[in-house]
Amino acid sequence: MIADDFTGASDIANTIAKGWPPNGGLRTAQFLGVPKTAASADIEAGVVALKSRTVPVEEAVAQSLGALNWLLAQGCRQIVFKYCSTFDSTRDGNIGPVGEALAAALDVKSVVACPAFPAAGRTVYMAHLFVRDRLLSESGMQNHPLTPMTDPDIRRWLRYQTRSSVGHVALDSVRKGAEEVAAALADKDETFVIVDATSDQDLITIGSAIADHKLVTGGSGIAIGLAENFIRRGLATGNSGRLIGTDGPEAILAGSCSGATRGQIDVHKQNHPTLAIDVDKVMSGETTSDHVIEFITGNHGQAPLAYSSGTPEEVKASQAKYGREEVAAKLDAFFAGTALKLVRSGVTRLVVAGGETSGAVVSALDLGALAIGQEIDPGVPVLLSDGDKPIALALKSGNFGSADFFVKALERLKAS
Repeated sequence: MIADDFTGASDIANTIAKGWPPNGGLRTAQFLGVPKTAASADIEAGVVALKSRTVPVEEAVAQSLGALNWLLAQGCRQIVFKYCSTFDSTRDGNIGPVGEALAAALDVKSVVACPAFPAAGRTVYMAHLFVRDRLLSESGMQNHPLTPMTDPDIRRWLRYQTRSSVGHVALDSVRKGAEEVAAALADKDETFVIVDATSDQDLITIGSAIADHKLVTGGSGIAIGLAENFIRRGLATGNSGRLIGTDGPEAILAGSCSGATRGQIDVHKQNHPTLAIDVDKVMSGETTSDHVIEFITGNHGQAPLAYSSGTPEEVKASQAKYGREEVAAKLDAFFAGTALKLVRSGVTRLVVAGGETSGAVVSALDLGALAIGQEIDPGVPVLLSDGDKPIALALKSGNFGSADFFVKALERLKAS
């Protein structure tokens, strides 16, 4: 699997490790960037986590092709390009160009594109993406600071991004079973085919239909039915026991500005110490990572949370004042430096909210391969680094998680 951000990587790693039914998945590892050495021979599924969602298109394509070449060298039979279940991109990319480049490299057509993740309220119907009972463009994603999604028609969005044609397999075909889906895909000559899905069972049907496809694209939900294909054919023995974690000091860092994360922060601050990070003061250098370190270390044992999450209006004001890329780069560097100092100071349990923030943090920590543990909430597993002093992580996409996610995550990160 090739993931375009780090939270998305742990999301699909969780899905493939859990499998369907639960505990019927594959032995899975997550790699932070393209590894320089071969994977361990006992790994059945590998996720290469990239930070390619918002970089220039050419860079995203180059990173993804590098990941593809490494995965193929490990003997991978099927490649999944994982993007967000809200199809986070712009009219110019990066999902379409990366998918197009992977399809060309593998010389395939009729590549499934299905961002559906019903467990998190993301469904695809008539090739339109919904977030619960709202079209994507009315879900709040139209206010995303980096990848505002203003069109729920995934066919149209892919046509903006690529030179490729885009087909569609409707829900009524999916409901007729895997053979019907396989036949419908075989009849398509388009590079990409949007396949409708509104339930986990739909995704299982699609997974069975694409068992022999070299390339699949979608949200983490598309992987629900894929592990069983390998186990059924004797190509994998399956995953067993995912209770992993570590003890020690804790910290929570939140850079996501999603409504879900802001709500989780509001719940958390009712009973736990929180520190609001002023973006203006970060930009000016008045606030440094040392201020956050002092706050976190002074509140160990109380689930301390430091956050820069703002309302859409506050985010727009900061971007207008300093520039969108400048704000993003400064905050990424701020959280990356903070996390590195926290780990060096002894923090061993770290929760990070926000895809870009998580990418910056884990890139700075450079932890190597991560083992996939139990699920905290849909799409968010426990991650554990190797070595004498393991670090337990939870990397949460902005819109994921229950209201009490932060406390729950810290508890699940403990050694079992």
